[in-house]
Amino acid sequence: MKLYTIGFTKKPARRFFELLSGAGVKRVVDVRLNNSSQLAGFAKRDDLSYFLEAVAGIGYIHLPELAPTPDIINEYKKNKGSWEAYEKKYLALIKSLDIIELTEKFRSGDCLLCSEETADRCHRRLLGDYLQQKIKGLELYHL
Repeated sequence: MKLYTIGFTKKPARRFFELLSGAGVKRVVDVRLNNSSQLAGFAKRDDLSYFLEAVAGIGYIHLPELAPTPDIINEYKKNKGSWEAYEKKYLALIKSLDIIELTEKFRSGDCLLCSEETADRCHRRLLGDYLQQKIKGLELYHL
């Protein structure tokens, strides 16, 4: 099973869709809490869902329950908290979910979407790493 991750920040739409298409992504799994902000540009929920299907034949689903809570986000971004504290709190949140129900949400060719430019300090990487531990044979690729 292949699982991908991608962030849209600092990526022109052309590059974003080329990365998804080139990897063979079948469905984007939006794991952002807020996906309707004007700051999201082409990655705004309704626009993104349309573009994915029209441009690349890729499906779309929003799973906000896999996003960090507003408290976790605010402590890290607004209050300039540590990455280590953010990681610990987000992983505790994910571990509190029903793992069978969680893993059944994913299929090969899915791509976790968030806004962060790179995966190194993003919850999509933490989620992908966690799923890799729980789903036998899962291969994780960051686009």
